[in-house]
Amino acid sequence: MSSKIVLWGATGYTGTRVAEALVARGAEPVLAGRDHERLATLGATLGGLPTRVADVGDPQSLETLLGAGDVLVSTVGPFSEVGGAAVGAAVAQGAVYLDSAGEPAFVRRVFDEHGPRAERTGAALLTAFGNDYVPGVLAGALALRDARAAGGEPKRVDVGYFVQREEPTRNEPQHGTGKGQGFSRGTLRSLAGAATAPGYAWRGGTLRAEPAGARMRTFDVAGRPRHGVTIGGVEQFALPRLEPGLRVVDVYLGWFGSASGIVHATSGASALLHRVPALGRAVSGLAGLATGRASEAPDPDTLERTTSSFVAEVFDPAGTLLARTRLTAPDTYTITAGLLAWGATRAAEHGVRGTGALDPVGAFGLDELTTGAACAGVVPDTR
Repeated sequence: MSSKIVLWGATGYTGTRVAEALVARGAEPVLAGRDHERLATLGATLGGLPTRVADVGDPQSLETLLGAGDVLVSTVGPFSEVGGAAVGAAVAQGAVYLDSAGEPAFVRRVFDEHGPRAERTGAALLTAFGNDYVPGVLAGALALRDARAAGGEPKRVDVGYFVQREEPTRNEPQHGTGKGQGFSRGTLRSLAGAATAPGYAWRGGTLRAEPAGARMRTFDVAGRPRHGVTIGGVEQFALPRLEPGLRVVDVYLGWFGSASGIVHATSGASALLHRVPALGRAVSGLAGLATGRASEAPDPDTLERTTSSFVAEVFDPAGTLLARTRLTAPDTYTITAGLLAWGATRAAEHGVRGTGALDPVGAFGLDELTTGAACAGVVPDTR
């Protein structure tokens, strides 16, 4: 018998997308959140799904929804501010936990702080199980497998995340909420938080503190040069587990286009924000005001014209390229909803491998993860 799936944050934009994807996979999740009326409306729309009220300010309200082996999916963010409640509930109850986080500081907290406690209670934690950062982990693992098969000695992996958007035709009508907006308000808030929070990198065979944007490089993406700047991800935890000899794992975010150079040039400023808490709070407040003007949902017309690309390159000690993997996919929200729905249903039906803070390959195996990613539209780029 399958374990119960609880979706917390179901009425938000990402949460609703995940709920729809779960139902499409035949699941009947319990929809949880703080607004009873919105939950009831969504539950009725999706065929009469059960609903429960749970609030971030009352962690026990979430704990009571879970039992050992149940699956909790959280889309409630910003995770660095409010994500700890869901992780704590899963750890306390020995549940399987997945989330849509993309914030490096929160990801590191799950691995460093919550992971050891989860091992003791039998919980399994899979943070950032969406566009951030499953495709990069998958691409890196596939490239490492190819490099080993060719007899190479992998020492460095570079992973890049990119989005491409087709320009609308001149007479194309724009019907979406937040006309032209490519990200939800929640995503924009998370990005703003990541820019002012401590970052990290895998350098010299160990995890080190490093501000976001500290390095920049160019990738070949669909035949075009694209810039990316470094960011903390799950890859810095996952790939060294697969290849203990790795000395460097860098994750590059290529969402900034021509502004990548500015992000890179100002990366040192984030260290100042950490040393001067009052300044950090002021910058975070200004970022919150700016993102507060954004629409809750991205523009669907913009998402329809969006595709995602992921590149992983493996190098030997001399810097010679050993293997390259390219993946392509739809927009970030389709990816995230599809991955969380697949991961939750797979975990509910078959469990996961291990306890504590897990990475996607370790939890499901490379072949199973490849199949699951394809269900979310993440497939090899054959161009």
